[in-house]
Amino acid sequence: MTAIYDCSVDSQLLTGMRLARGAIGRGELVVIPTDTVYGVAADAFDAAAVARLLEAKGRERTSPPPVLIPGIPTLDALASEVPGAVRRLVEEFWPGGLTIILHAQPSLQWDLGETRGTVALRMPANPIALELLSETGPLAVSSANLSGQPSATTATDAEVMLGDSVTVYLDGGPAGEGYEAIGERPGDTSSTIVDATGLAGDGGVMRIVRAGVISRERIAEVVGEDMLAPVGEAATDDPFAEAADVPAVADEGAASDEPAASDDPAVADEGVPSGEGAASDDPADLDGPATSGDHAASARDTADDGADAAAS
Repeated sequence: MTAIYDCSVDSQLLTGMRLARGAIGRGELVVIPTDTVYGVAADAFDAAAVARLLEAKGRERTSPPPVLIPGIPTLDALASEVPGAVRRLVEEFWPGGLTIILHAQPSLQWDLGETRGTVALRMPANPIALELLSETGPLAVSSANLSGQPSATTATDAEVMLGDSVTVYLDGGPAGEGYEAIGERPGDTSSTIVDATGLAGDGGVMRIVRAGVISRERIAEVVGEDMLAPVGEAATDDPFAEAADVPAVADEGAASDEPAASDDPAVADEGVPSGEGAASDDPADLDGPATSGDHAASARDTADDGADAAAS
């Protein structure tokens, strides 16, 4: 029977973290607390583990999971470009309830699903999650619930829905209590998802594809209203928005007919990537290994380098 480890008890915290690291290393699933909602986590560089995560939630490859990271250095390792506006946002809101969609490094041969070459990234504000991330490297993490059901805010809620599909449950107490539930559903404390891939061109803007705990007003205070797509502008076909369990929106405007992505934890969970193969435009890459050993090791090394800063 799958056990829930109470991380407020030192002995259970040590045991739970040790077992969680082992489970991630074997390609199994772990439920972790984040600052927004509970997330179900898998090794982002293990294609079979990511597929197992999607299967446990009842999702297809068209709903790829976001990736949680331990710090800003890992952002540069996984994204092909980080515009200045994005750096200002992460400096203000990370660790915290903001998920950013960026173009993924093309050299990363991971497979998160049909991401169209993008990745949704978030640094959670939870010490248990950050400690695990500092030891495992980037984790594919989606909200610890069955697709279509409310996001889990306790480990028990997650266990009821996911059961034995998860090897280890880490109980860090109720999630989301540090935020006002201003998302699209009553009581929802999922992260806000911002698609920044539009900044690649001249005059490009960012688009809020899911309203969450970080309001549009707070984002505009950091980057300026002119950097955000107009409220009510039609939502784009964003795979990370499709991964959510709430209606996708464009800058908190009109809802899309597509199912939205409650990550969170990104996506987040906190619950957002886009591309025909997590980070490659070549469909053939999806049939190959889940990761290039060199690139995976490099990303994990970068994550380790930023772990101390991330955990603060």
